[in-house]
Amino acid sequence: MSRFTLTKDLYLYPTPSGAYHAVSLKEDDESRSFLQAILKQEKTPELNISNLKRLIPFDNEEKCMELLLHCQKMGWVQGLSEQLEYPKAPLETILPDLLDKVSASGKVLLADSQGFYLGCNGLDHGAAEELSALSAEIATVHERRSEILMKNMGLSSHAWSLVDAAGNSNVGFWPLYIGNNRFVISICGVPYFNRPEFVSLIWALSIRYAPEIE
Repeated sequence: MSRFTLTKDLYLYPTPSGAYHAVSLKEDDESRSFLQAILKQEKTPELNISNLKRLIPFDNEEKCMELLLHCQKMGWVQGLSEQLEYPKAPLETILPDLLDKVSASGKVLLADSQGFYLGCNGLDHGAAEELSALSAEIATVHERRSEILMKNMGLSSHAWSLVDAAGNSNVGFWPLYIGNNRFVISICGVPYFNRPEFVSLIWALSIRYAPEIE
């Protein structure tokens, strides 16, 4: 008999910190795989043991519950009282508004690994192109050097930044790994990754660029 009891009539959904955890690293672990699996669903899955076994790569019910509890304690997953559907509109339609909501300045863009931007807000075309190209170069350096820096210096951050003389960030760059794709979100000023729009952004990208599990 399981030591755990699931609350009924709830739907699994990542928190903003859970959505970031799911895509901030290229390497997978059990909790990251679980969160990614939730983000590949077109609707928030109902919280029950059947869905947990489908979303978590464990046959053992107890282990599924333990991983869910771990993600809950870390603040990576939440239970919603109503089911949500992923943002269905075309990416080019929804990206500008979602990106606007995750930046204090409203100046933000999302670029792919080749340096082409998928969407932007608050930047003219010329600035967006240059920032996209720079973000791709920074992401390449990040993949080559970040593991060594983290091991040798004990760094835990995966973001890069252009700072002023006081050390304040003028532009920050956050690599995002979704499926086999690498993106970079570039933000002028303060990021607002703690907002629900950030989860919607990652959800929309996951549906588009990561394979859906059955």
